[in-house]
Amino acid sequence: MHISNTVKSVPVSGIRKFFDIVSQMKDVISLGVGEPDFTTPWRIREACIYSLEKGYTTYTSNYGLLELRELIAAQIESRFGVTYNPANQLLITVGVSEAIDLALRTILEPGDEVIVPEPCFVAYKPCVVFAGGVPVPICTDAAAGFTPTVEQIENAITPRTRAIMLCSPNNPTGAVMPKQRLQEITDIAAKHDLYIISDEIYDRLIYGIEHTCVPALKGAYERTIYLNGFSKAYAMTGWRIGYAAGSTDVIDGMMKIHQYIMMCAPITAQMAAIEAVKNADGDTVEMIRQYDRRRRFIVGALNDMGLECVEPQGAFYAFPSIANTGMTSEEFAERLLHEEKVAVVPGNAFGDCGEGYVRCSYATGLPQIQQAMERMANFMSRLDYSRTE
Repeated sequence: MHISNTVKSVPVSGIRKFFDIVSQMKDVISLGVGEPDFTTPWRIREACIYSLEKGYTTYTSNYGLLELRELIAAQIESRFGVTYNPANQLLITVGVSEAIDLALRTILEPGDEVIVPEPCFVAYKPCVVFAGGVPVPICTDAAAGFTPTVEQIENAITPRTRAIMLCSPNNPTGAVMPKQRLQEITDIAAKHDLYIISDEIYDRLIYGIEHTCVPALKGAYERTIYLNGFSKAYAMTGWRIGYAAGSTDVIDGMMKIHQYIMMCAPITAQMAAIEAVKNADGDTVEMIRQYDRRRRFIVGALNDMGLECVEPQGAFYAFPSIANTGMTSEEFAERLLHEEKVAVVPGNAFGDCGEGYVRCSYATGLPQIQQAMERMANFMSRLDYSRTE
């Protein structure tokens, strides 16, 4: 039977492909999937249970529950001074992944180009392709702090460029883009009349610095599609609640697609998200404190064993270089898994520019991270020994 050439052209997710192997092994310490090890706070789970007991099992508005949209709009305005009308400028989606897909399908014509700084979240380029667009990757590296330069973006722009994809804090590198750089990129977008799709899902997970909300920048509001959600900050990955905010035209277009393919996000998850916004910020603060402790430990351990690692300023990922081992990212990850039963993600899963690195998530508990680092150090010591023979 025929399968679409577009679908066939997109590779299987490098993360999921690798962890099919992990699922068949015992005693593996996983530093792989970017999922908080914290259980969703009880107050949020209880709100879901209560909603079920009260019989809240219906559809909601395609836009999502108005109360949730009002709370999100108030939270954005309180934190960043950015105002969105909850009636027509906010859309509740099934995770941020759906929001990315909807945004791209709403703004792209066939052949339009989207600039995607790499390494990047595995879904960005496939979603561009599925929307009929052409992803245009630009490389970042450790020397540049894994942030794109203004010159790189300017040089990548063509008459077909429609949008710039941004993610700060970044997955997989943990890099946070400086406010001045983001303003300069916004100025370029204004100069060429481009959209900015700003994925800010990790905005709460940031260490010792301030998060810059892109639509709060001068000239950014009218051209930015702002994406965020509940998965990371509130440990609600499986609840699948995200949202998009932007101009009424863009949000209306995204809603039109959403109403046909999803209709609405689950009402019980939306009720839980209402409780999260109202009362769970204290839980988030405690999670961030623990992530910060893990972050400092894992970066120090990686550098001590000879895997140079730039300190991540956000998210919960370390992205060490494995170039000095002489192996590719996949070779390193496969050998580490089979020899020491530690799972990391090969850097090339996040684009060609990720080759020479691996992603280590510190979203798991500190004891597991400590044991994983001991195993990795053993692995590296054997590599050192083999090079001296």
